Amino acid sequence: MKRRLLLKLLGSAGMGALVTSASGEVAAVSAPTARINYSGNDRTYWVSLLSKMANPILENISKQEFRKNMPMEVSPTFDKRDSGVGYLEAFGRLLAGMAPWLALPDDNSKEGIIRKTFREQALLGVQYGVDPNSADYFTWRGPSSQTLVDAAHLALAFLRAPDALWKPLSDVTKKRVIEEFKLLRKIKPNESNWLLFAAMTETFLYSVGEECAREKIDYAVNKFDREWYVGDGWYSDGARFSFDHYNGYVIHCMQVESLRHNMSAGGKYKEMYDRAYKRMQRYAHHLERMISPEGYPLVVGRSSTYRNAAFQPLAAVVLDDKLPEDISKGQVRAALTAVLKHIYTDKTIGKSGWLTMGVVGDQQTNLADYYTNAGSMYVASLSFLPLGLPADDEFWTVKAESWTTQKIWKGEPFPKDYYVNY
Repeated sequence: MKRRLLLKLLGSAGMGALVTSASGEVAAVSAPTARINYSGNDRTYWVSLLSKMANPILENISKQEFRKNMPMEVSPTFDKRDSGVGYLEAFGRLLAGMAPWLALPDDNSKEGIIRKTFREQALLGVQYGVDPNSADYFTWRGPSSQTLVDAAHLALAFLRAPDALWKPLSDVTKKRVIEEFKLLRKIKPNESNWLLFAAMTETFLYSVGEECAREKIDYAVNKFDREWYVGDGWYSDGARFSFDHYNGYVIHCMQVESLRHNMSAGGKYKEMYDRAYKRMQRYAHHLERMISPEGYPLVVGRSSTYRNAAFQPLAAVVLDDKLPEDISKGQVRAALTAVLKHIYTDKTIGKSGWLTMGVVGDQQTNLADYYTNAGSMYVASLSFLPLGLPADDEFWTVKAESWTTQKIWKGEPFPKDYYVNY
């Protein structure tokens, strides 16, 4: 009876699911199509959009058909690395942004049913992704160092939602994940944001009671805390500063999360965490002001195909309910929703259902860097962190407001902006 009711609800929502059979085995059913009508509700729109991104990945991997069905497009200038790394890239990056949403309690709402479906599919994805006998076993042990990058995003997902994405895994799967992460220690990260990828995998291992390579954590967080912070909320990505969105894509959130989950290892991490968080809040000021009055984001620098992932730090402080005092929840929600509407068109999510390689549409593949593949695009999930707040949270219910650049060019009062150093 319960199974028939579930399928009926999913059918009416245009969704599919994983259901539990009478024997207790998890079986795949037709996948979510993510068709939720948008009728002016911002949360509904965000859920619909994230679902459209997630569906092809999670449905296919839950059936062990991910490698078979995902078109692994690569950049016109793609280097000699194995393009097979793109499958972990897509899966890990997607879950890093989805994790807080997947961690919400189950309920019988349409959104709740969709969320539970994706969570169960994601757990199967982790299981198959580390099973050497699975058709969807990820490219963990190849010569490419790219695996460290994408394992770090999977680690970030585990850290953001341990009760939803880690604890339910079988002991065998957990053991396999841990083994794969430890084998990544052979990869020496570049002197750049890559240091934080090693810090993330080691931080995850520490969080689950495994012995970690603490020197990798300390080297990374100290570099960004002491040497590569250039002031006013900005880090340099290595010894030389670049004006791009890597502060958003990687640096702020991985620095904060590495420190957050190591505070039990000593007081020095708490001090650095507090400092890193203030820096991230300051950077959130800049991100909000990078959105034009019409809702267009600033596109600058390398990896522009990562789209709205640039807004991850702003999304993170929303999730933590730590927005700077002079930025309201209503203005942030309105601004980020406007950004999503400009980016995600029929050209951005192709007829095949997979994200195209550009900012808007498939005519911008020239933007793809030598390391970019189809899986890289799913880092865009990182700006969806506020979905981890319940539907009745003030962020979702408060009235939409004008964001800063709208206030400026309408001649309305707006907060002064000054250099801040931490």
